[in-house]
Amino acid sequence: MSRTAESTGDFDAVSRVLDAFRAGEPVLIHDFDDREGETDLVYPAGAVGPADVARMRNDAGGLVCVALPNDVSETLGLPFMDDVLDHPAASSHDLAYDSRSSFSFTVNHRDSFTGITDRDRAVTISRLAPVAEATRAGEYDADDFGGEFRAPGHVHLLRGAPNLLSDRQGHTELGLALADEAGIPPAVVVCEMLDDETGAALPKDAARDYADRHGFAFVDGDGLIDELV
Repeated sequence: MSRTAESTGDFDAVSRVLDAFRAGEPVLIHDFDDREGETDLVYPAGAVGPADVARMRNDAGGLVCVALPNDVSETLGLPFMDDVLDHPAASSHDLAYDSRSSFSFTVNHRDSFTGITDRDRAVTISRLAPVAEATRAGEYDADDFGGEFRAPGHVHLLRGAPNLLSDRQGHTELGLALADEAGIPPAVVVCEMLDDETGAALPKDAARDYADRHGFAFVDGDGLIDELV
């Protein structure tokens, strides 16, 4: 395939995922074969309802996380967990796929009960979208966040790198860059797709087949970076 054809394919794939995100639909993003080699099911956080949490549980199977950008995380006082944990388990990192994890802490919305049900997690996730938007607009701060959410909880927060894809190229940054380009609130849900037979990451071809069966957009991380950076 020529580079021109590849570029056209990348552009078409990115255009499709942008349209899907603007419509509140999930997309599938494969990162890189030489990184995690995983495909994540990615949602705009504000569009997530209980049925979407159920899909992530049943069809993806990985950890349900909400990624927030660095500026929002700073204003809300959300730390990187490896900066604040004081325990031998947090003393060094030997991640095979990156230099650091993007994990912050876990939260439940205060309107939830146990926090783990599909309804409870959907409430927590969907509320994080207007929170991120209001925070970026200077209308919401850490005290507001503490009044609305409690920690620890059942939704994992991820903190994006300051310059997104220029600094780090994980699903956290890929999803947030997509949200920025789509012009939607800067909060996205990522959930790894796992293979029921092997227990490993779902192969890319199988993830693409899943996207085709359900009418979801699929894009490679390389294509996103080519079009967005």
